[in-house]
Amino acid sequence: MSQKLEITNFKQTKPYSILVTGATGFIGSKLVDRLTSSGYTVKAMSRRPVSDIPGVKFVKADALIDGGLENALTGVEVAYYLLHSMEGHKKEWENFDKRESIQAENFLKAATKAGVKRIIYLGGLVNDGLELSRHMKSRKVVGDILSSGNIPVTQLRASIIIGAQGGSFAMLRYLVERLRVMVCPKWVKSLAQPICLDDVVEYLARCMDIQETSGKIFDIGGPEKVNYEQMMRIYSAILNRNLFVLQIPFLTTKLSSYWIDLVTPVKASLARPLVESLIHDSVVHDESINKYINFELKSLHESIIIAQEDMLEIEEKNKNYKFSEKIGFPINQKLLSVSLILMAIIGTTYYWLDNRQDVFEITWLIGSIVWFVAIGFGILFVMQKTRLGYLIAGLLSWVTIAFWLFDNFYVIFDMSLIAQEPNIFMTIRNFLGVTVAGLAVFSSHNVFHKIRTYQTKGKKI
Repeated sequence: MSQKLEITNFKQTKPYSILVTGATGFIGSKLVDRLTSSGYTVKAMSRRPVSDIPGVKFVKADALIDGGLENALTGVEVAYYLLHSMEGHKKEWENFDKRESIQAENFLKAATKAGVKRIIYLGGLVNDGLELSRHMKSRKVVGDILSSGNIPVTQLRASIIIGAQGGSFAMLRYLVERLRVMVCPKWVKSLAQPICLDDVVEYLARCMDIQETSGKIFDIGGPEKVNYEQMMRIYSAILNRNLFVLQIPFLTTKLSSYWIDLVTPVKASLARPLVESLIHDSVVHDESINKYINFELKSLHESIIIAQEDMLEIEEKNKNYKFSEKIGFPINQKLLSVSLILMAIIGTTYYWLDNRQDVFEITWLIGSIVWFVAIGFGILFVMQKTRLGYLIAGLLSWVTIAFWLFDNFYVIFDMSLIAQEPNIFMTIRNFLGVTVAGLAVFSSHNVFHKIRTYQTKGKKI
């Protein structure tokens, strides 16, 4: 107890001497709010221009560009380093670790020149004895680079962070909300120690307040050690629904990231390093942080509830967000749903309007069953607003257009390709079906490319 009473606190001696990088991100924005609510004035760094607000002065800078950091770091005593570089186009994210190293090197150089007295860095919880994923290795390398200079660095190494708009929470949220049956690889059994975003922010803020944390490395995590499957089941229980998990050992991290890309708004470029990080356990082994900072951590259940509430607030805030487009997402979504239902109805006419016996042959029946099942899955995933649904709908519509046109092949070439010549009613029906399927192709293409923009902006659909 006496040790805690001897701890000295930080006092801000001049305005805007605290810099938060990544200030518009899901962690940085929360940290800025936490610091300003405690009476600090903060300089917030972002790659895009943002208007100042009371207690916060925004500065535009990009850590990948060496010269752009000087203005941001001028007059700064304490700098929070919350930068990463995992998102972007394929050519960019494939080299995210190199870019993160460049950012750290540029930042340290500029911070040293500006006379920064302290850096606080949020990294990943790693086990130094294991072969790390590229993501976790990059997090460690960034910490090593920042610590290689003469500026004392406090490193907080966190496990999975549960917070609205965070990649890890988005994966958890959308997978559980959209899938009752989960096909998972073996990494769902790896242990993690998920921590609430609010608790991470509290650790970050208190580390600055307590100067004895300077120059030290601390592991932080929530009160529970769970694997990813247990996390999904806890979230499922909160939603009051059942979840069936089927584990497949040969499902690679690359395939997992593409699956996540199609089912959730999380891009494969972000999903892949996150998934690779889940291969190994990510739990706290060193609890020395408790000597300096000790408060009641939120449970995983509480963390998920808080993240849900924050996400609802963001969606409510952005409900009037306007996108520059000729035809809106909701219209395309409805058009696609109606088109698929009409395609299914039109497909049934082979068995009550068609007078050909070919449609009752075994190969035709099997093909029809597969087609109707695909239509069903397409409608299900389209209603869930997933890119997977739009992909299924688009591919299925193209196949259907080709099939119905081939069924009318005789109209132009006076010969039949896939069965006997259809009667006039079926001929008209085929052309009508092609029109409907064409609408499905058009709308599926539009929503496939627009859905992620809506959801990553926090737009409720």
